[in-house]
Amino acid sequence: IMFYIGVFVLSIFVPNEFVSVAFDSGGVTTGPITVPFIMALGIGLASIRGDRDAQDDSFGLVALCSIGPILAVLLLGIFYRGGDPSYTPVTVPEVQDTQQVALVFLHDLPEYIKEVCSALFPIIIFCAIFQLVFRRFRRLQLQKIGVGFIYTFVGLALFLTGVNVGFMPAGHFLGQQLAGGGHSWLLVPLGMLIGYFLVTAEPAVHVLNKQVEMITNGAVSQRAMMLSLSIGVACSVGMSMLRVLTGLSIYWILVPGYTVALGLTFLVPKIFTGIAFDSGGVASGPMTTTFLLPFAMGACEAMGGNVLTDAFGIVAMVAMTPLLTIQILGILYRKKQRLTEAEEELPAAEDEDEIIVLQEDTPHE
Repeated sequence: IMFYIGVFVLSIFVPNEFVSVAFDSGGVTTGPITVPFIMALGIGLASIRGDRDAQDDSFGLVALCSIGPILAVLLLGIFYRGGDPSYTPVTVPEVQDTQQVALVFLHDLPEYIKEVCSALFPIIIFCAIFQLVFRRFRRLQLQKIGVGFIYTFVGLALFLTGVNVGFMPAGHFLGQQLAGGGHSWLLVPLGMLIGYFLVTAEPAVHVLNKQVEMITNGAVSQRAMMLSLSIGVACSVGMSMLRVLTGLSIYWILVPGYTVALGLTFLVPKIFTGIAFDSGGVASGPMTTTFLLPFAMGACEAMGGNVLTDAFGIVAMVAMTPLLTIQILGILYRKKQRLTEAEEELPAAEDEDEIIVLQEDTPHE
């Protein structure tokens, strides 16, 4: 709560072009490498405590990691004076056949291999130092970790190449064509439909849902989590498309949204607060960044709007709405839990009444 209050106070002194970008940066930094590692780290540290509140405190680390980039970019907007910010339009590569498409992907693949290496190398070094000092991992565990790093390296390199080379131009072109085709109002329902299904393709979402189901012993199922996230992302994309069409300031959505989300933290079980704020960072992953953001940018260009103020901010809203939907899920979960407890107590009370009647009838016989 204190950090988010600080974020909104600090944003008052930042140029408008930096505000949307700053809030977007909080979502894009929690991606497929960050989320599994940090989430597992938080759960592991909480399990060491072993007290009653350890389970509730196992979530929320990803949410805190999302606030740091927002503050950093806001500070950059205050102190950086590099001239007027400008926007460079996304260009769709000109290709004639599948062979040229393959060449475009192969041309950019080494760049993303380098990025994945720079992300995984510090983790590998950290694990190696840990093993040399504490000798905790056995041979079979080391083999599993090694195979895991290989799968992660290959999968992320191919995934990031695909979403950046293929998804970004496709999203930009689709948004541009829909907005410029004379039926710009279609951006809202189509954007909501795309957002509803796109979140299911986020790799980190499945990691979070599995961890939640495991920590809660199945009380919060993966299906319930996915439905809540899909509804939240659909609503956020719909509101983003309204911003593109109307030029509405992002403050009119973020301030009420975060106010309600922070207010709900006092009404829901503590574990749902951590899960909800983690979900915000998880839902705004590489699929959202490389498709929905170019989609909004292309639509904003076609509408003649300001891309830096109207299109940017969609990732921030995708990160905000799960805070509301997951905490509402927590309220429903608590209500269901109380009804179950009440139904379990009712038969017990009826049995006691029957025993009392039998004890009273016996002397008369």
